[in-house]
Amino acid sequence: MKKILISLCAAVACAAVSAQDAKAVPPATQAQGQAQAASATAPAPVAVQPPAKAPWPVWLAFNSIDDVDVVGFRLTLPYGECESVTGFDLGVYGRARYMEGLQINILRNEAIDVMAGAQGGIYNSAGRADMVGLQVGLWNEVRSIRGVQVGVINVADSVSGVQIGLINRAEAMYGFQVGGVNVIRESDLAFFPVVNVGFEVFPNY
Repeated sequence: MKKILISLCAAVACAAVSAQDAKAVPPATQAQGQAQAASATAPAPVAVQPPAKAPWPVWLAFNSIDDVDVVGFRLTLPYGECESVTGFDLGVYGRARYMEGLQINILRNEAIDVMAGAQGGIYNSAGRADMVGLQVGLWNEVRSIRGVQVGVINVADSVSGVQIGLINRAEAMYGFQVGGVNVIRESDLAFFPVVNVGFEVFPNY
């Protein structure tokens, strides 16, 4: 019986010591240890590589998507997409994040972020981009433009310049429209045929 009591007392004493050790580690230290363990197993962040320079001034894009910066001439047959083009972009359907120069593609010209120069084709767009220059086509669409749109349908959020077409629509404008249907939505005279004029001055211009 004495051996049983001694064994029980020893077990209780060991349990008490273990509880004291657990209390001795503060929760903050435990949290730091867990965070360190999680960070040790987490994957390392992937470094973003800048677009590579095209090795030649003439870049042939045969239905391709390339993260390259073309300086010179890009030929797109039938489709080509790249990071930026400085120079000439000719073909069937050309798309670039940054376009500086002349973009002439039969079906569509598209600049995603910034366009400086001229676009000519059936459908020209800088849908999420700012454009400085000229658009000539059946359908011209841009977020904001400082320049001229000439086409059957011209659409823009903000225009500082001229729209010439059968249907012209702008949300805000500093300039004038010439066409059959002219709409400046934020103007006091929202619609007027033949010629409509906007007088809103844009702070960025």
